[in-house]
Amino acid sequence: MINSKIQFVRLFLFTSFENMVTLKNIKSFSILFPLFVLCCSCKNEFKSNDYVAYFGGEVVNPNNRYVLFCKDNEVIDTLKLDKNNRFFIQFDSLSPGLYTFKHEPEYQYVYFDKNDSIMVRVNSKDFDASVVFCGRGDQKNNFLMEQYLRNEKEKNNLFEVFDYDIDKFTHTIDSSYQEAKKFYTAKKEEIKWSDEFDVYAKASVDFPYYSRKELYPVIHKIRTGNDVFEKIPSDFYDFRKKVNCNNVALSYYSPFVMYLSHMLNNMGAINYHNHFSEVDLALKTNINKLNIADTLIKNEKVKNIILNNIAFTYLLEDQNMVNNKAFLETYHKYSTDKSQKNEILKIGDAIQLLTVGNKLPNVSLIDNKGETISSSSFANQKTVIFFWSENAMSHFEAVHKKILALHKKYPDYQFVAINLNDSQEAWTKMMGNYNFDGITELRCGDFEDLKSKWVITKVHRTIILDDKGLIKNAFTNVFESNFEDELK
Repeated sequence: MINSKIQFVRLFLFTSFENMVTLKNIKSFSILFPLFVLCCSCKNEFKSNDYVAYFGGEVVNPNNRYVLFCKDNEVIDTLKLDKNNRFFIQFDSLSPGLYTFKHEPEYQYVYFDKNDSIMVRVNSKDFDASVVFCGRGDQKNNFLMEQYLRNEKEKNNLFEVFDYDIDKFTHTIDSSYQEAKKFYTAKKEEIKWSDEFDVYAKASVDFPYYSRKELYPVIHKIRTGNDVFEKIPSDFYDFRKKVNCNNVALSYYSPFVMYLSHMLNNMGAINYHNHFSEVDLALKTNINKLNIADTLIKNEKVKNIILNNIAFTYLLEDQNMVNNKAFLETYHKYSTDKSQKNEILKIGDAIQLLTVGNKLPNVSLIDNKGETISSSSFANQKTVIFFWSENAMSHFEAVHKKILALHKKYPDYQFVAINLNDSQEAWTKMMGNYNFDGITELRCGDFEDLKSKWVITKVHRTIILDDKGLIKNAFTNVFESNFEDELK
């Protein structure tokens, strides 16, 4: 009988869904769901070994035609949107726990207890602020969303508190933390959620507060120029004693992972930094972080996640060939993640192919006529390759200005600009507004292929080829002070 009930409610639900919910009319949204909740919560409808669950909803202004349902970064199911931008799935057996739903490039968490039946509505134009849950299990998920939005608001409103002295800073964020705990306590009493869910509920309150304390000395110095590391009270980080760095349940939960990253940044900082160049300081700091992570985190799963996070963040920032190799040697010493899905292993392997004297791996690019060309077709002479995106306009203008000046000084080089992620239409329209005579403008045909073969992890990257088209320097930056020395 439950199947017929669910099908009836499902039909009723989706027929009425289109004009149902915004943040302003959530009350009207909730009117529709009592029948749905009733059908899914009757005592006799679920057996003790029955883990049937339901997940569905609507995406307003979708970016694509699907929603990914994931667990621990692994895609469990791809949920296609119908013609009304709605999706629905019945799981015959869904283990209780924290999941994510992704409508790329955005994602959010959704927690399922046994037999939950959860609906969500989201607008891709304002993803996080628009998420609303209804159905059996909605209250705890709406709490997580409300707490997330509170944390984001706090993050924006409290940024200036990092300018304060230690006492004023502590008083301000402690007051905010107490308010968050009151909200958490009231909701916990009202909703009476499970102990398993409470792990995430409490983490959503505690770890943003802990992160602010870890960030304080670093951001305070950046914003004010004052180094307060030596003035930090002895009990300032006492909360660290309460943090279980080996908590597997939280290993994919962003507030926990971000906190560990901030803590390691803080603990791994080198205070006698004037003794090193910027790139060498980055290397030593990040190797410090790997060493500390290995010491503090004993659970293999959690440790690998944190090591991968440190490594990926470092490789995004530093593109020094020698330093990358030294860093990866330390990473490999500690990491036991040898899976084919490990992005760090892929980056390490790709870096080795970009060694000086090697041929640049071939990728497909697109010209202004929409025709696909091979990178090997132009990489047979002295060449400077640089990258840009419409999402970073200040860099776009600055790098083209710099390259035009270099073109006049080094006419024996060809200069190739590659747009990373804009559509053909947006790219050609953009190029129509500029005249970059002397620069060959191309567009990336397959960013994932380009990223994996050329290790393009950031837009501030330049590749130099010699007169035989072989790699002279695959990890440089046109704005480095000694860049022109590479061209001589």
